[in-house]
Amino acid sequence: MEYFDEIEERVILVGVQVGDNENVSESLDELAELAETAGAVTVGRLIQNREAIHPGTYIGKGKIEEVRSLMLAMDATGVICDDELSPAQMNNLEHELECKVMDRTLLILDIFAKHATTSEGKIQVELAQLRYRAARLVGLRASLSRLGGGIGTRGPGEKKLETDRRLIRKRITALKEELSQVERHRELLRAGRSKGNLKTAAIVGYTNAGKSTLLNKLTGSEVLSEDKLFATLDPTTRVLNLEDGQQILLTDTVGFIRKLPHNLVEAFKSTLEEAKYADYIIHVVDASNPQAELQMEVVYETLKDLGVSGKKTITLLNKQDAPTVNEIQDFQADKTFKISARTGEGLAEVDRFLSKLLAEEQYYMERLFPYQEAGRIQVIREYGQLLSEEYTEEGIFVKARIPKVLYRSHFSK
Repeated sequence: MEYFDEIEERVILVGVQVGDNENVSESLDELAELAETAGAVTVGRLIQNREAIHPGTYIGKGKIEEVRSLMLAMDATGVICDDELSPAQMNNLEHELECKVMDRTLLILDIFAKHATTSEGKIQVELAQLRYRAARLVGLRASLSRLGGGIGTRGPGEKKLETDRRLIRKRITALKEELSQVERHRELLRAGRSKGNLKTAAIVGYTNAGKSTLLNKLTGSEVLSEDKLFATLDPTTRVLNLEDGQQILLTDTVGFIRKLPHNLVEAFKSTLEEAKYADYIIHVVDASNPQAELQMEVVYETLKDLGVSGKKTITLLNKQDAPTVNEIQDFQADKTFKISARTGEGLAEVDRFLSKLLAEEQYYMERLFPYQEAGRIQVIREYGQLLSEEYTEEGIFVKARIPKVLYRSHFSK
């Protein structure tokens, strides 16, 4: 396994521009970043303008010859295509180019396999990889036998690809059962949090927008944060103690990306659904990225696909400390702030706004509790905000803010 990690893969990036729907050049820039994250070096790139992607070989015959010549000139070891290839396209391209051919999906799956650390993350990645590979097993077994490792062979690759479809289906069934147990545990955690009456905010955003850095800065936690795509996969929930004493739960979610593979969305549904069950959405945007507005669109589209709607959304235009920052507006957000998660710029305003949001859900209460009812004050301490308590002859005079739902159930009578 160590030998595989030492292989330096030199790759050519290939994309197809179909009409004016998408800027493939920009998409290849991102593909190059993904390749770098996976440990490959991009040594060339080619784009073909076509009316439609070639059903058999992704690109046309003339462009295949160009790719072959470029590979020889640049001493490349493989090709990465910017779309998900069908089994036929991958097999035909490998046959024509006589080299390793990968697609965007395989690349993203490989990065996920590299970064998965928890048992849940590993189960989700393995499930996505096996679903992807099951359809390509016949061709992949032949082609991967000559590759000698590298991208696409991490995770379950080495020990699973030599098995047949029947064994893969059996493994997928076992993984789905493991994942459903994890999901049940996640639902129990969610139920426990809702009983505690603490509001939750899901931190969402394009990969590498600075979500983990923000969580660390706000809560003092130590979640891994690197300037890399998909540095963190596993959702982390932390309590944020606001300046005025109120509390809110923040959950970091896996980063979104354009052309997010369907198998990954399916496998990571329980993780991504943290946004669905949150009270608020905190949308982190890398304002220094030239593609910031496109990335925002991808995030909103992904949230829509997950059924996340009607949530109060706070957009944080992050990385204001960068040398160049784009002027961006988010018309879909309820409130927008310019911040730097790294330096802390603008976070005080975010704190105050969150306090205001929570206060809107709170009931302000002034009440005298006889000493024999002093135990009821503990409920306020646990789930609300005890502003002051004064001990008098008649009892304890309390000023507090508590969730409206708690007031109705415990103190309205």
